[in-house]
Amino acid sequence: MNPKKRAEIFARLAAANPNPTTELAFATPYELLVAVTLSAQATDKSVNLATAKLFPVARTPQAVVALGVAGLEPYIRTIGLWRNKAKNVVEASRLLIERHHGEVPADRDALEALPGVGRKTANVILNTAFGQATMAVDTHIFRVANRTRIAPGKTPLAVEKGLERFVPEPYRRNAHHWLILHGRYVCKARKPDCPRCTIADLCEYKAKTRIEE
Repeated sequence: MNPKKRAEIFARLAAANPNPTTELAFATPYELLVAVTLSAQATDKSVNLATAKLFPVARTPQAVVALGVAGLEPYIRTIGLWRNKAKNVVEASRLLIERHHGEVPADRDALEALPGVGRKTANVILNTAFGQATMAVDTHIFRVANRTRIAPGKTPLAVEKGLERFVPEPYRRNAHHWLILHGRYVCKARKPDCPRCTIADLCEYKAKTRIEE
Protein backbone atom coordinates (compact mmCIF):
# COMPACT_ATOMS: atom_id res chain seq x y z
CA MET A 1 0.00 0.00 0.00
CA ASN A 2 1.39 3.40 -0.97
CA PRO A 3 1.61 6.48 1.31
CA LYS A 4 -1.06 8.39 -0.65
CA LYS A 5 -3.60 5.62 -0.11
CA ARG A 6 -2.79 5.36 3.60
CA ALA A 7 -3.18 9.11 4.02
CA GLU A 8 -6.58 9.03 2.33
CA ILE A 9 -7.73 6.12 4.51
CA PHE A 10 -6.96 8.01 7.71
CA ALA A 11 -8.37 11.24 6.33
CA ARG A 12 -11.70 9.49 5.77
CA LEU A 13 -11.67 7.80 9.18
CA ALA A 14 -10.91 11.18 10.76
CA ALA A 15 -13.70 12.91 8.85
CA ALA A 16 -16.20 10.27 9.99
CA ASN A 17 -15.05 10.41 13.64
CA PRO A 18 -12.95 13.50 14.46
CA ASN A 19 -12.49 12.75 18.17
CA PRO A 20 -12.30 9.00 18.71
CA THR A 21 -11.57 7.52 22.12
CA THR A 22 -11.85 4.31 24.08
CA GLU A 23 -15.30 2.93 24.84
CA LEU A 24 -14.19 2.13 28.38
CA ALA A 25 -15.70 4.46 30.99
CA PHE A 26 -13.12 6.28 33.11
CA ALA A 27 -12.48 9.67 34.72
CA THR A 28 -8.81 9.46 35.75
CA PRO A 29 -5.65 7.69 34.56
CA TYR A 30 -5.99 5.27 37.47
CA GLU A 31 -9.56 4.37 36.54
CA LEU A 32 -8.39 3.81 32.98
CA LEU A 33 -5.61 1.52 34.18
CA VAL A 34 -8.10 -0.55 36.18
CA ALA A 35 -10.60 -0.68 33.31
CA VAL A 36 -8.02 -1.70 30.70
CA THR A 37 -6.61 -4.36 33.03
CA LEU A 38 -10.10 -5.77 33.49
CA SER A 39 -10.84 -5.64 29.75
CA ALA A 40 -8.42 -8.41 28.76
CA GLN A 41 -10.50 -11.15 27.11
CA ALA A 42 -13.66 -9.27 28.08
CA THR A 43 -15.95 -6.76 26.37
CA ASP A 44 -15.82 -3.06 27.14
CA LYS A 45 -19.54 -3.25 27.94
CA SER A 46 -19.03 -5.89 30.63
CA VAL A 47 -16.17 -3.89 32.14
CA ASN A 48 -18.21 -0.69 32.19
CA LEU A 49 -21.06 -2.46 33.98
CA ALA A 50 -18.64 -3.66 36.65
CA THR A 51 -16.72 -0.40 37.11
CA ALA A 52 -19.99 1.56 37.32
CA LYS A 53 -20.48 -0.22 40.65
CA LEU A 54 -16.82 -0.37 41.67
CA PHE A 55 -15.61 3.19 41.08
CA PRO A 56 -18.17 4.91 43.37
CA VAL A 57 -16.79 2.69 46.15
CA ALA A 58 -13.10 2.55 45.23
CA ARG A 59 -11.61 4.80 42.56
CA THR A 60 -8.08 5.34 43.92
CA PRO A 61 -5.15 2.97 44.56
CA GLN A 62 -5.52 3.56 48.28
CA ALA A 63 -9.21 2.64 48.23
CA VAL A 64 -8.64 -0.50 46.17
CA VAL A 65 -5.82 -1.67 48.44
CA ALA A 66 -8.11 -1.09 51.42
CA LEU A 67 -10.80 -3.11 49.66
CA GLY A 68 -8.38 -5.98 49.12
CA VAL A 69 -8.71 -8.93 46.76
CA ALA A 70 -11.66 -10.44 48.62
CA GLY A 71 -13.44 -7.09 48.64
CA LEU A 72 -12.78 -6.41 44.97
CA GLU A 73 -13.83 -9.80 43.64
CA PRO A 74 -17.62 -9.37 44.04
CA TYR A 75 -17.54 -6.27 41.83
CA ILE A 76 -15.80 -7.98 38.93
CA ARG A 77 -17.18 -11.52 39.12
CA THR A 78 -19.06 -11.05 35.85
CA ILE A 79 -15.80 -10.44 33.95
CA GLY A 80 -13.66 -13.25 32.57
CA LEU A 81 -10.57 -14.26 34.57
CA TRP A 82 -11.84 -12.16 37.48
CA ARG A 83 -9.88 -13.95 40.21
CA ASN A 84 -6.51 -13.28 38.61
CA LYS A 85 -7.52 -9.77 37.60
CA ALA A 86 -8.53 -8.95 41.18
CA LYS A 87 -5.07 -9.98 42.40
CA ASN A 88 -3.36 -7.96 39.67
CA VAL A 89 -5.41 -4.81 40.25
CA VAL A 90 -4.82 -4.84 44.01
CA GLU A 91 -1.09 -5.54 43.68
CA ALA A 92 -0.69 -2.92 40.92
CA SER A 93 -2.46 -0.43 43.17
CA ARG A 94 -0.12 -1.25 46.04
CA LEU A 95 2.90 -0.74 43.80
CA LEU A 96 1.55 2.58 42.54
CA ILE A 97 1.43 3.78 46.14
CA GLU A 98 4.84 2.34 46.97
CA ARG A 99 6.70 3.48 43.84
CA HIS A 100 4.75 6.39 42.34
CA HIS A 101 2.97 8.17 45.22
CA GLY A 102 -0.34 6.71 44.07
CA GLU A 103 -0.10 8.23 40.59
CA VAL A 104 -0.14 6.37 37.28
CA PRO A 105 3.24 6.95 35.60
CA ALA A 106 3.43 8.21 32.01
CA ASP A 107 6.31 5.86 31.35
CA ARG A 108 6.21 2.55 29.47
CA ASP A 109 8.76 0.67 31.58
CA ALA A 110 7.13 1.75 34.83
CA LEU A 111 3.70 0.74 33.56
CA GLU A 112 4.83 -2.65 32.29
CA ALA A 113 6.41 -3.35 35.68
CA LEU A 114 2.90 -3.43 37.17
CA PRO A 115 1.04 -6.77 37.42
CA GLY A 116 -1.49 -7.24 34.64
CA VAL A 117 -0.01 -4.47 32.50
CA GLY A 118 1.55 -5.64 29.24
CA ARG A 119 2.64 -3.67 26.21
CA LYS A 120 -0.87 -3.27 24.80
CA THR A 121 -2.31 -2.02 28.11
CA ALA A 122 0.61 0.36 28.55
CA ASN A 123 0.04 1.72 25.04
CA VAL A 124 -3.64 2.35 25.74
CA ILE A 125 -2.81 4.27 28.93
CA LEU A 126 0.02 6.27 27.35
CA ASN A 127 -2.22 7.22 24.44
CA THR A 128 -5.58 7.79 26.09
CA ALA A 129 -4.52 9.21 29.45
CA PHE A 130 -1.33 11.01 28.44
CA GLY A 131 -1.77 11.86 24.76
CA GLN A 132 1.18 9.90 23.45
CA ALA A 133 1.02 8.62 19.85
CA THR A 134 1.22 4.93 20.75
CA MET A 135 -0.43 2.04 18.91
CA ALA A 136 -2.23 -0.46 21.13
CA VAL A 137 -2.54 -3.46 18.82
CA ASP A 138 -5.44 -5.67 19.87
CA THR A 139 -7.14 -8.37 17.80
CA HIS A 140 -9.19 -5.76 15.90
CA ILE A 141 -6.19 -3.65 14.90
CA PHE A 142 -4.15 -6.73 14.03
CA ARG A 143 -6.92 -7.93 11.72
CA VAL A 144 -7.60 -4.55 10.11
CA ALA A 145 -3.93 -3.70 9.57
CA ASN A 146 -3.32 -7.04 7.85
CA ARG A 147 -6.60 -7.27 5.95
CA THR A 148 -6.43 -3.77 4.52
CA ARG A 149 -2.61 -3.95 4.11
CA ILE A 150 -2.19 -0.63 5.95
CA ALA A 151 0.56 -2.21 8.07
CA PRO A 152 0.79 -5.97 7.60
CA GLY A 153 2.73 -8.01 10.13
CA LYS A 154 2.89 -11.51 11.55
CA THR A 155 2.86 -10.42 15.20
CA PRO A 156 1.16 -7.60 17.15
CA LEU A 157 4.56 -5.99 17.70
CA ALA A 158 5.32 -6.09 13.97
CA VAL A 159 1.98 -4.44 13.23
CA GLU A 160 2.62 -1.83 15.95
CA LYS A 161 5.99 -0.96 14.45
CA GLY A 162 4.47 -0.86 10.97
CA LEU A 163 1.76 1.56 12.07
CA GLU A 164 4.34 3.78 13.77
CA ARG A 165 6.23 3.85 10.50
CA PHE A 166 3.38 4.18 8.00
CA VAL A 167 0.59 6.21 9.63
CA PRO A 168 0.93 9.86 8.57
CA GLU A 169 2.03 12.04 11.49
CA PRO A 170 -1.20 14.11 11.81
CA TYR A 171 -3.18 10.91 12.40
CA ARG A 172 -0.89 8.97 14.75
CA ARG A 173 -2.43 10.21 18.00
CA ASN A 174 -5.85 8.78 17.13
CA ALA A 175 -4.95 6.00 14.70
CA HIS A 176 -5.37 3.08 17.06
CA HIS A 177 -8.83 4.28 18.15
CA TRP A 178 -10.01 4.56 14.56
CA LEU A 179 -8.70 1.11 13.70
CA ILE A 180 -10.19 -0.54 16.80
CA LEU A 181 -13.61 0.96 16.16
CA HIS A 182 -13.41 0.11 12.45
CA GLY A 183 -12.56 -3.49 13.29
CA ARG A 184 -15.23 -3.74 15.97
CA TYR A 185 -18.13 -2.37 13.94
CA VAL A 186 -17.28 -2.58 10.22
CA CYS A 187 -14.27 -4.74 9.37
CA LYS A 188 -15.52 -7.57 11.57
CA ALA A 189 -13.72 -10.89 11.86
CA ARG A 190 -16.22 -13.33 10.37
CA LYS A 191 -17.92 -11.09 7.84
CA PRO A 192 -16.57 -7.62 7.15
CA ASP A 193 -19.28 -5.15 6.21
CA CYS A 194 -17.55 -3.96 3.04
CA PRO A 195 -20.68 -2.43 1.43
CA ARG A 196 -20.90 0.25 4.12
CA CYS A 197 -17.16 0.69 4.63
CA THR A 198 -15.91 4.23 4.00
CA ILE A 199 -12.50 2.98 2.87
CA ALA A 200 -13.57 -0.06 0.81
CA ASP A 201 -12.24 1.39 -2.45
CA LEU A 202 -8.83 1.95 -0.85
CA CYS A 203 -8.58 -1.28 1.11
CA GLU A 204 -6.50 -4.04 -0.48
CA TYR A 205 -8.50 -6.93 0.96
CA LYS A 206 -9.27 -9.23 -1.95
CA ALA A 207 -12.25 -11.10 -0.54
CA LYS A 208 -14.56 -8.11 -0.06
CA THR A 209 -18.18 -8.90 0.80
CA ARG A 210 -20.98 -7.67 -1.42
CA ILE A 211 -24.48 -6.42 -0.65
CA GLU A 212 -26.13 -9.60 -1.91
CA GLU A 213 -24.00 -11.69 0.44
